[in-house]
Order: sequence, then structure tokens, then C-alpha cells
Amino acid sequence: MNVGVLIRMEKNVEEKFKELIDMGMNSCQLVSWNEEDFTIENADIINAAVKKYDINITAFWCGWSGPVTWDFYEGPITLGIVPRAYRFARIETLKRGSDFAKLIGIRDIVTHAGFIPENPRETNYYETVAALKQIVQKCKENEQNFLFETGQETPVTLLRLIEDIGESNVGINLDPANLIMYGKANPVDSLEVFGKYVMGVHGKDGIYPIDGKNLGKEVPLGQGKVDYPKFVAKLKEIRYQGDITIEREISGEKQKEDIKLAKSILEKLL
Repeated sequence: MNVGVLIRMEKNVEEKFKELIDMGMNSCQLVSWNEEDFTIENADIINAAVKKYDINITAFWCGWSGPVTWDFYEGPITLGIVPRAYRFARIETLKRGSDFAKLIGIRDIVTHAGFIPENPRETNYYETVAALKQIVQKCKENEQNFLFETGQETPVTLLRLIEDIGESNVGINLDPANLIMYGKANPVDSLEVFGKYVMGVHGKDGIYPIDGKNLGKEVPLGQGKVDYPKFVAKLKEIRYQGDITIEREISGEKQKEDIKLAKSILEKLL
């Protein structure tokens, strides 16, 4: 396992790659929520920067348009593929994201699918499975894997969803902090449920929710409820071979400091 960083796809992506190298890493996941950035011109810029700095982009984290609210009340009706009102447009965005990722040689596409219904008999569950099959098929055509970012669903719900999609190019990008922040599971225990599907991992930390409306808070790695010594040991036990990509959802110098701290903690465990 190597340690990398989540990088936002911005106009100064070459500068971001240089910062990555300066921090002693060459692995990253690339993230974009702006479909207008999915152009051949941007692909050429990224490919040139990757070659210049010898960067390994392990996944493309593809966002989507429309309202986004990260809580327990508005979240279920705004996030991902589950809400009917935004489903079609987001399917098309993720398909275009897959095509863009192909231009830069990325094989794993990651996103949040939303608050997956826990009742497999619910009509919207069937509809969500059918919608996701379209995206998964597009990824298969582009020789890519489609990965679910964890958080908004329990591990067994995600396991059932993957089984019901029934394709070999479906997996999980495990964000252990999200499982804590959404109050869904202990990340170490989650690997007992869906460990065989984990193809990517985020290095992030958080605390449990303290009320019924808002998510728990993200905190610097090592200061939250993710037991990283046990978590990394479990990843080794299941023979996970991918990278751990640090995600710190703040900006500025404090973000850089926290990333460096997370890198130090993770490298000792690895």
C-alpha cells in the first residue's frame, strides 16, 4: 500500500501535482464536480502534467450537478442517483465522467450513489439498481471499474446493492470516516461484510453524529474515532493492495499540515 492525496481538478492542476511531489508522494485521486471540465483540452493538460511529475492517478472521483446537502434530512432527497428528480441528469454526467477518465487513462470511477434504500422491496431501490447498471455498463465499455464511496448506507445495504447489480467491474472506495460520520458502521467491522469488494481507500477521520439531523464532524487523521492501527491491520489481513488516499476537507495551510500529519501516521502503520 502507498499513501496518496485527493486532488481537486482545477486550472492549476500542475501546481497541485508539484505540491504532491514536494510532500513526498506521487499517488492521488482526482476529483471534479464540474462537468464543463470534462474536455479533451483538460485531458491533454493533465496527461502532460502526469508525465512531467510521474504521477499515478488511481481514481477519478466524479461529482454531479444539482442540489447537494450533507445532512440526514435534505441529504436523502438531494444526494446521488437515488432522488428521482435528478437521476437522469446525473447518470449522463457520470457517463461523461467515465469517458473523460478514459482520456487520462484512469480505470476507477468513484462517486456517492446517495442514501440507498435499506428495504430491497422498495420501488426506488429497484429503480436505483437499474440506473446504476447503466453507469456500470458504461464503465465496462471503457474498461473501468465503478466504485461506491461509502457513507450514506450501511455495509450490508451496499453489499446487497453490489450483488444485485451483478457485474464484475463494481467495487468500493472505502472512506472509513464517512461510516463514522454518518453513524453507519465501525470501519474495521465493515471489512468483514464487504472487504472483498474494496478497491480504494480514503485516509480520513471523523467523529460520530451527536444529533439526529447533522453528520458527525471530520477531524484530522488520528484525532477521530477511526482506529487506524486496527483498520490498517485489517486491510493487510484481507490483502488489500491499493493505495490509501488522504482526504482532508478543508483548505489552506492547515489542510497541508494535516495531510503531512496523516502521511506520517499512515506510513508508520504501513
